[in-house]
Order: sequence, then structure tokens, then C-alpha cells
Amino acid sequence: MLAFTVTEHATPADGLRRLSLSSLEQRLADVNQKLLELPSLSLRGGAGAIGFRSVSYGEPDNRVWIEIRLGSTQPIDQIVLVPTIWRDAKYGFVADGFPRQFDILIGDDNDSEGTVVTRVRKDDAILPRIAPLVIDLPNPVAGSWIRVDASVLSRRVWDGRFDLQLAEILAFSGEENVALHQNVTVSEDAYTTVKSLQKQYLVDGFLPYFMDASEGTQSIAYLCSVESGQECAFTFDLKTSFPIDRIHLHGPDTSDTVPQSQPAEYGIPRNVKAYGSDTRDFQDAKLLCEFNLATVYDLAPIMVQRFTPFDCRYVRLVASDSARNASEQEDISHVGFAEIELFANGTNVAESAELEVSGISQTSGRKLSAVTDGSNFYGSILPTRAWLAGLAKRHDLETLRPKIMNEMQQRYAHQTANLRRMTWLAVFLVVAIGFTVLVTRMIQMRQLVEIKERFAADLHDELGANLHTIGLLSDLADDAKESPDDLSTFLQRIRSVTERTGVAMRHCTDMQDASELYAGFRTDMQRTAERIVVHLDHDLVVSGETHLNRLKPRTRFDLFLFYKECLVNICRHSGATQLATHLVADANEVKLTISDNGRGFSGTSVNAVPPSLHRRAKLLGADIKVDCPPTGGTCVQLTLRPNRWRFRR
Repeated sequence: MLAFTVTEHATPADGLRRLSLSSLEQRLADVNQKLLELPSLSLRGGAGAIGFRSVSYGEPDNRVWIEIRLGSTQPIDQIVLVPTIWRDAKYGFVADGFPRQFDILIGDDNDSEGTVVTRVRKDDAILPRIAPLVIDLPNPVAGSWIRVDASVLSRRVWDGRFDLQLAEILAFSGEENVALHQNVTVSEDAYTTVKSLQKQYLVDGFLPYFMDASEGTQSIAYLCSVESGQECAFTFDLKTSFPIDRIHLHGPDTSDTVPQSQPAEYGIPRNVKAYGSDTRDFQDAKLLCEFNLATVYDLAPIMVQRFTPFDCRYVRLVASDSARNASEQEDISHVGFAEIELFANGTNVAESAELEVSGISQTSGRKLSAVTDGSNFYGSILPTRAWLAGLAKRHDLETLRPKIMNEMQQRYAHQTANLRRMTWLAVFLVVAIGFTVLVTRMIQMRQLVEIKERFAADLHDELGANLHTIGLLSDLADDAKESPDDLSTFLQRIRSVTERTGVAMRHCTDMQDASELYAGFRTDMQRTAERIVVHLDHDLVVSGETHLNRLKPRTRFDLFLFYKECLVNICRHSGATQLATHLVADANEVKLTISDNGRGFSGTSVNAVPPSLHRRAKLLGADIKVDCPPTGGTCVQLTLRPNRWRFRR
């Protein structure tokens, strides 16, 4: 299975959605911190080998394979695919022709089919990228060949057709790239016409990046001047014998001006031979390897050679003429390196070595120690495997970072929307509270006015009726002066009405106590009629008294006061001799009808209703109707529906 060097690359969007906002912020901080610690993707310029490009197709579903023969069986624990990079005018740097779907197989000489160790599908979203794709094999797989078998190709930038392009394929066994300078074969339909796009460039060790570490101190490359035709020698004393098996030459860093003031191959000699010996005079010297840098396709920021390990204490690199070609040779040429690394068992042993240079005519003032200080123009020089892993990790984190930021922006937008809603809700609540306080205050003021109005009405109705009764009884008492027994009766009735008036006064201030004073309608109505309309023939009919007793005390009190006010008005103004009262109640309605045979009213509209009756009906929330029948007299009809909601003062 495909194993990326960082797990963050495979973090799905759903995984980010499950994280809290604080966890997302911490994740972003961790990603930013890790990015500061990783090498940068600095792309090299100038002319040179690009890599390999297959023939092109009109459709992506075509099979193209690349096979690298390792020469011997090796335990492989990591494979790195480096994309060919194209500078797109619209999108910037992009991987050109990197396969979207492919298998990687490893086999040996006895297994032509091989074993699939990695299977990448087009849904794995490995593109877009310009960083290397690092594929770890947790369990090393032994093999003598490696095959990249692409089945779905990607579109190349410049004409939109589909092909397979790679800049480099590296196969690591520990720290060693065992694919370096090995034999490469490709499928039959391979592109072979462009010199910079050849299959051997897949394993030349040349990468499209500068080694730009985030750590270490900047070091300026060493340069010296050599007369034409002479050789320059760099001699290392390793202090003890080491099995040297690999050499890395780091070319001088060219100027970063735009355009560059020097060509990319500036200071790199055309030929370098490396010798190993156990004696300082190199009497028993053995040629370890030779760098033939005849063309720009043989040059790179880091040039690597592997060879059979050789035990030696002294290593000498002999550099010859650095001119581009014979026609361009000058009297003085420049030779130099940013770093020379000598490896034994994966470790650079040149850093602790003594170094001297010979065969030079003059120096440029740069320190010779720059060749072995472990740094280049950008900082520390990293092991190749760690460097490529860092670049892949940077790609994964830079792919993850905008996803985290997008999720955080959505969370922030959601929080902002919630905050806006809460702000509007708070404003609404403040307005609602203010409005409620205002309405409550208005209701309280209205209630105060209503209490005053009710108190005045109650006093008017209760006291008016009682005072009228007292007046009538006083007149009767005056007429009965000659009859002591009748006089005593009238005086007792006056005393009773007076006491009842006092009780009624106290109850006017508490309507809940009205139930104690007016508990039975029939008895109270009869008794009140006898006191107020003492000279009138009174016919009283009450039905549904059970429903009357279920009325609220306040309603019963107001109903009784309405009846008393009617009696007082009849007694004062009607001149009637007969009075009939009908009170009928059921579960839905209470109807009170009072009729007399008096003079009647001048009109039949609601405006003809006496103000005191109209006010009392309004307090009850009841409908009042006054009729003057053709036969004479007045009929007052009050209709109360206790269960019907209506505004009642």
C-alpha cells in the first residue's frame, strides 16, 4: 500500500470537520511550525538534463513502464519519484506528465513478473505537486529490478496530450540510492529524439532542486584560479582509513541576480578524477571514480558517483580545465566547489578531514574550509534521503494548510453569523424588555386609573343606592311619627342600611371579599328591591342560580351593583308603579332583564342609556340594551357571556 511520509497528507476534510476550532487552530500552529523546520522547494535554473519523456497519446488510458536494473539484489525500503517540472504561465510551476495511476513492482532475476509493492490510483489525489513523491516500504523488499508501470497518464502542459515524464527515480537501501547510474529500460513507445530527455537521466542523481535547508549557516563556495592546461588537486587527510564508496561534488553557487551574471556551470571543472591511497604521496593510489562533465547535461548542483568501497586514508580529487570547450579556453580559468563529500557506510567523513589544495595560481579570497564545513549558500547540507523526505513533507503540509485554513474560515464565518444573530437577538431582547417595561408601566397606570374609576363607580352605586334607601326610610319614619311601632321599625331599617353601607364600603376596597357579602342572588336582590322600591309592585324571577354562584366574585359583585343602580334610577326618574326583574343564567350566558311601566326614555339608542348603567356594563364586559316598548315604560336588558374572551376593564 502507498505510505506517505506524513500522515497529514491523508487527512480527509471530514477529519478536519470533526475537530474543534481550538484543535484546528493548534493544528495550524503545528503545521506552520513544522514548515519553518523543513527544507524549501528551491528550483534550479540554467540548462541541463530534464529526465525522461515518453511518446504522447490522445487519451490518458495508455500503459507506459520504466524498469531499472540494479545489478544485484538489494533490500529496498524507500522509492522516490521526482516529477519533471514545467513553468506554466498561468499556474506557475507544475509537474508535467506525472502519472495519475501506476504500480511499482520489485522483482529479481528469477521473477520476471515481480511483486506490486505500491499501487497508486487516480483517486489518491497526489497531484498537483512539484515536490518528490516519497513512498516508504516499512518492510524492505529485496529485488534486483524496479518497475514503474503507469496505466493512467496525465496531460502535459504545452500541447495538452498525455505522456509519462519523470525527472529522477531513486531507490534507497538505507542511505544509499541503489538506482544511481544503473541500467534503464522503457516500454517500446519511448521518446528518444530530444537529447535532454533520455532514459539514462532518470538515474543520474540530478534533481531539479537546490538543497535549501531551513537550518545551518550560509557558506560561500571556495573558488581558485588555474592556468590553462594545468590541474588543480584537492587532497583530504581522513586521519584514519575508511571504506569510501561515494563522492558528492557540490558546484559553486551562481549569482542570484536576475538574469544570472554567471552560467550555471561556472567554476565546475570538465573532468574530475578521484584517487584513494593509504600514503600521503599516493604511491599506491587507486582511481576511485571519474566525473566527465563534457556537456551541460552532465552538470548539476550536486554530482554523485558510487563505486566499489575502497579502504583509504587519503583522497585526492584532480580537476582539469574548467573551460566550456576548447574554443573558449582562457589563460586563467576558475575552479571551485561549494562542498565535497566523501561517504563511507552512508556517513560523510570529509567534514572532519584536513584539506589542502595545490596547482592553483591564485585564490579569490574565499576560505578553503568552505569545502568541508557541511554548508552551502542556503545553509546545512542534508543527507539526500532526509532532504527529499523533507520536501515531500513540506508538500503534504502545504496541501493540508489551506484545508485547515478553509475549515477555520468556515468556522469563523459560522461564529460571525451566530454572533450577528446573537447581537440581533440581544437587541431584540433589549427592545422587548424595554417595550415590556413600558407596556407594564402603561398597564399599571391604566390599572390605577381603572381602580380609581371602579372605586368611584362602586361608591356611587353602592352608596347612592343606600343613601337613597335611607332617604326613603327617613320620609316614611317622618310620616309614622304618630305610630311608635312603625317609627321604630323604620329606624331599625335605617340602622341596618347604615351598617350594611359601612360593610359595603370596606368591601369596595377588596373585590375578592364580595362573595361574602353577595353570596345568594335571589335573597339579596329581593331584599334590596324591598328597601329601594318599597312602594312598587315587584315581580322577581331568578333561574340558574347554580351557574350564578360559579361566577367570579368580582363579576357577581359588579352584576349586583348594576341591578341596584337600575333600581335607584327607576325609583328616582321613572315614576313607575310596577317593576319586573328576570335573571336567567346557564353555562354560556347570563341575561338580566328589568322592566317598568314608567315614563321611559326619549330615545332607544345606546346614547339614551344612563351613564351610570353604561359604565357598570362596561366594567362587566357585558352588552346593554335599553328599549321603550309602545305600551310604555322602559326595558333594560344586560347580556353577559362569562366564557367569551373580551377586553374587560
